[in-house]
Amino acid sequence: MAVSEEDARQAEERMAALRANGFAVSARYDRRTARIVVNLNTGVQIAFPTRLAEGLAGASADNLADIEVSPAGLGLHWPKLDADVYVPALLQGVLGSRRWMAAGLGAAGGKTRSQAKAAAARENGRKGGRPRKAGGG
Repeated sequence: MAVSEEDARQAEERMAALRANGFAVSARYDRRTARIVVNLNTGVQIAFPTRLAEGLAGASADNLADIEVSPAGLGLHWPKLDADVYVPALLQGVLGSRRWMAAGLGAAGGKTRSQAKAAAARENGRKGGRPRKAGGG
């Protein structure tokens, strides 16, 4: 598939628009806090715990320390982990795919303790509890 000059121009405009909100100029792993620290062209510095990013959770410090910033500054890449973080998404608080983030939110929500959740569990218990699964076979 050939790329026309118009296609290239439009792609460059989209990249410029993304970069206008800030782009990475450097990134490092802070072993002391177990966080990735990203410096943006705007002077802003962002840090996030590795456990919150898809592909980085549970990785060794040596693997986390090897970070590449894309030439446009819109991506971070960990070659030893084959993991990537998209900087515009990072600025919006997105640290993984929708599916991966939904799984994390679901697990966190299941662990939440509240008066309402406890009351619902008690009410369910009064009704005989959770229905048993139908036996297969």
